Amino acid sequence: MTVNLSGCDPLERIIDKQRVPSPHPDIHLYILTYWSEGYKVKGYLAEPIWSKSLPGLLYLRGGIKNVGMVRIQRLIQWASEGFIVFGPFYRGNKGGEGNEDFGGQDRLDAVCAVDVLRENKRFDQEQGIHAIGFSRGGVMALWAAIHRKEIKSIISWSGVTDMFLTYRERVDLRRMMKRVIGGTPTKYPERYDFRTPLNQLKDIHGSVLIIHGELDEHVSIEHAYQLETLLEQENKHVESWYYKTFSHQFPIRQQQVILREAAKWMKRQ
Repeated sequence: MTVNLSGCDPLERIIDKQRVPSPHPDIHLYILTYWSEGYKVKGYLAEPIWSKSLPGLLYLRGGIKNVGMVRIQRLIQWASEGFIVFGPFYRGNKGGEGNEDFGGQDRLDAVCAVDVLRENKRFDQEQGIHAIGFSRGGVMALWAAIHRKEIKSIISWSGVTDMFLTYRERVDLRRMMKRVIGGTPTKYPERYDFRTPLNQLKDIHGSVLIIHGELDEHVSIEHAYQLETLLEQENKHVESWYYKTFSHQFPIRQQQVILREAAKWMKRQ
C-alpha cells in the first residue's frame, strides 16, 4: 500500500477562510477549507496578530469523527506561545468531504495542511513549521514529518505510534478499527503496517519530543518506548519527558506548564 503524495502537489491550498469568534482578543480564529487529495477538508486556524513573523504549528487531533475533535481552547493555548496554529478536523468532519481511515490516506490531510501554514502571510520561513500530535494524532504527526522534510520538530504527546499495539490493547476500539481499516491485523497485517510509521523513521529530519504519562490507560507507555528506541537507533535527535503519575489526560495545571516548556523546546530546534 502506498500514499499518493501528488494529492499534495503545490497549488493554492486554501479554498475558503471565515473568521469566527475567538476567546482571545489578540488571536484571530478562522474556519478554513482546504484541498487534500481532491477533498475539501476543514480545520481551525488560530492566528496571533501581535507579530508579522511567526513560526507555524500543525496541531493534529486524536480520536476519530466527533471523538477527540479539535478544541479551540487548546489551539489558543499554543497560539498564545507565539505560533500560527492550524488544526485540521480531518476529512469527512464538520462538513468536510471524504471519510477518515485512521492514519491511512487521511494522513494527507496533515501533509497538505503544511501548505496551509506556508500560505499564511504571517508565516516566517526562517522559523519554520512544527507539528504536535496528541493520541491518535501521534501517528499523523510522524507521517507528516516523514512526508514533509521541512518540519523542524515533532511532539508526540500521549501519542499512538503502533497500530498493531493499539488494536491489542484497546479492546473497546476493535470494532471501529476493523470497520475503518477493513479487518483485523491478523488477517490484514499490511493495512496496519501501512498505518504504523515506526519502520520509516529514518525519513524524519526534525527533532522529536515524546511526552507521555506512564499510567496512560488509552495509549500505553509502550508506544513511547518503541518510538524512542527506534529513533535512537536511527541516530535521530529525540528527547523524552515521562511522567510517572500521569495518565492519558494530564492534570490541567501541570498540562499548562508542560505546554509552555514544550513550546520553548520547539522554538529551540
